[in-house]
Amino acid sequence: MNLKRILFDTDPGIDDALAILLALASPELEVDGISVINGNCSVDNGAANALAVLELAKANHIPVARGFDLPLVQPSLLAPETHGNTGLGYAKLPAPKTKPVAQHSVDFLAEKILSAPGEITLVCIGPLTNVAVAIRKEPRIVQAVKDVIIMGGAIRHQGNTTPVAEFNVYVDPHAAHMVYHSGMPITLVPLDVTYQCILTPDDVRRLQKIKSPIPQFVADSTRFYMEFHDEFQKIEGCVINDPLALALTFAPELCDYEEHYVDVDISGGVSMGNTYADFYKMTKNAANMKVALGVRARDFVELFLERMEQLSKKISE
Repeated sequence: MNLKRILFDTDPGIDDALAILLALASPELEVDGISVINGNCSVDNGAANALAVLELAKANHIPVARGFDLPLVQPSLLAPETHGNTGLGYAKLPAPKTKPVAQHSVDFLAEKILSAPGEITLVCIGPLTNVAVAIRKEPRIVQAVKDVIIMGGAIRHQGNTTPVAEFNVYVDPHAAHMVYHSGMPITLVPLDVTYQCILTPDDVRRLQKIKSPIPQFVADSTRFYMEFHDEFQKIEGCVINDPLALALTFAPELCDYEEHYVDVDISGGVSMGNTYADFYKMTKNAANMKVALGVRARDFVELFLERMEQLSKKISE
């Protein structure tokens, strides 16, 4: 079987960590590396979290690169109320023995993509600062990348950071604007689909039937996330946004897509970071991405659970 090669660009909070674990549990994929950006937590915490999660899953051969600790224009915005002070909720992983590579994320991403033209899918599950600067520094990656899957935006759905803006886009809307208009082959995975993908307390209890560090990590990290969702959004369980975006690399049939011209509001004010699609072709602009607007949510959650069970057994052997 030809493995699908992926690169992550991520701000390793709770659901980012679950997306990394899902990738490691998926035999269809080969993870070429992880690039870290400021977002759910600081870039220092994010890099440590990425390395610690890789070590948890016995995959510390995968390189991690450290990226920017600030957005392009906006002030820094972290999410300790959602992901905890370290980014991983109540989970306490050992300090990683491995270190990030010396290369900055921008150079790391460009080198990896250009070394294998047409082969690498970039999975962006954090703010897009690293990717935007990589495009400016090495424009050839636009044509060399195979696909770009972006977890971001809220098209018809309400925002989760402002009434109209989703977190990843709102943290660095200028970077999102640059990437959306870059010409890269983008699939956008907005809150419209991810907010239907809810991991429940029963799901976590099912995983905990297996005695392994993986279910314990899922339980400890998501308990914090569930408390946030319950208090602020009246959701029983927690939304696992980023694992859905990752799953589309090998199971695109989980979602239904439409091609649209999509833009990001960077004008400031209450609509800052609003990601919107031109459904009625009012701008006369050609579509610049595929947008996931329908999802078989429970099929995805079942897939996630089955793969976590498989990974849990594998690392305990």
